[in-house]
Amino acid sequence: MRIHEWLDYVAREKPERELATQGSRRLTYAEAGKTANRLGHALRASGLRPGDRFAFLAKNCLEYSYLFFAASKSGAVPVPLNYRLAAPELAYIVKDSGAKLIIAQSEYVSLLESVRSDLGAATMFVSLGATAAPGWRDYDQWIGACPDVDPESPGDDGVDLYQMYTSGTTGRPKGAILTHRAVTANIHQVRVAMETANNERVLIVAPLYHAAAALTMIGTVLAASSLLIHEDFNPLEVVRALSEERITRTTLVPAMIQACLLMVPDIAAREYPHLELVVYGASPIAGETLRRAMEVFRCDFAQGFGMTETSAVLTVLTREDHRRAVAGRPELLLSAGRALPGTEVRIVDENDDALPPGTIGEIAGRGDQIMRGYWNLPEATVEALRGGWLHTGDAGRMDADGYVYIEDRVKDMIVSGGENIYPREVENVLFAHPAVADAAVIGVPDAKWGEAVKAIIQLKPGTSATAEDIIEFCRGKLAGYKLPRSADFVAMIPRNASGKVLKRELREKYWAGHTRRVS
Repeated sequence: MRIHEWLDYVAREKPERELATQGSRRLTYAEAGKTANRLGHALRASGLRPGDRFAFLAKNCLEYSYLFFAASKSGAVPVPLNYRLAAPELAYIVKDSGAKLIIAQSEYVSLLESVRSDLGAATMFVSLGATAAPGWRDYDQWIGACPDVDPESPGDDGVDLYQMYTSGTTGRPKGAILTHRAVTANIHQVRVAMETANNERVLIVAPLYHAAAALTMIGTVLAASSLLIHEDFNPLEVVRALSEERITRTTLVPAMIQACLLMVPDIAAREYPHLELVVYGASPIAGETLRRAMEVFRCDFAQGFGMTETSAVLTVLTREDHRRAVAGRPELLLSAGRALPGTEVRIVDENDDALPPGTIGEIAGRGDQIMRGYWNLPEATVEALRGGWLHTGDAGRMDADGYVYIEDRVKDMIVSGGENIYPREVENVLFAHPAVADAAVIGVPDAKWGEAVKAIIQLKPGTSATAEDIIEFCRGKLAGYKLPRSADFVAMIPRNASGKVLKRELREKYWAGHTRRVS
């Protein structure tokens, strides 16, 4: 099955059931089905054929609730864009994906216009909201002129559903291609492991260009449930919704949980009568933060570990695991859980040989939820999927019971507030500074975000710069969350004989006293 068949089924059987609400806007399943049909026709009328890409740039909004289903109906493949990216970063992804059409909220039109000559094959532009920019069509008029009957696109569940970009150590984002089969498999795997039900009310606050949030949203439709969509994260509004809006489940990154605990004065005094499950992931969580959250919300918790290349999830620390941890096995709260049903996870050495329990190596996994590959990157695809196993780039160990513990990263990725940041992207910008002779970027512990970006700078002889100069130089060239939060200056960046920066050596003094080299 392709995912739009689930929407069609619920729209037929429960047409008046609420699919999504955002502020004063509300969408029933019947309305969503018809609107998805219109968007599917609009994509096709714009010349997009099955397999063609189109980009979507917006904060969380009601349109996201039917976007993937409309694309499924037309056969076109959406490329969700991170609205926090800088204009050159957006242009690279649009051009690399070969997107022929861009749908963007009006507030991002000027940003895209600033790089319009670098958008590759994109020749059609649609605005969600009024804009004065020439060449942009109004979204409501664009789809309003189209019929609300099913476009009936051919295909099966092996075709591409969406293409999400995930940064790489080369400094350029890679487009991970996920099929209907992979995403649907992961939804069913997660539903079993996390014991989720039908007819829930789910709060969406994590950005829907992220794999986990998109999976949650699509899975909500498969369960005939309802979404409450927040445009972005506001801890006061999140806590209010959990308390007052009949929310049964939500997914939050650890930084969001911590912000709610710290910034909402009456959080412990409130009641959460309908809340059954809080799912967290995207980065490790401090044990103290998790224990406090469990005390405050008085509901079950579950953790998911995975990446865009796995649709979203490889392992789950289940509700029962959290109960075991509270009942006398606190070490489990440091774990990322065990493999999902239908999934194999193992720890491998540099030769891809499986390692015994307790030995640290690279976490690798396989199952139906794994991506088809990277867009137009055959060598990177072969490397990531060598031997039929997805190599995550995370270093960890597995105990005798199958619990996975993440210890470090094989790659140098930084996770700050649930966002993946690859040092090479930041380093490429730093090298353009006229005073920088050499640079390295590392993640350092941060109480709020888990990790923060730190630039280590070697200056050219006879030049000078301050940390503020370095940070300001990066502003506008990188997304805000990728900006260095601090900069230290050294006489020489340490490198080995082959020229590779010794980042473990650089990290050492900042991570001293931490049991894990992730935070």
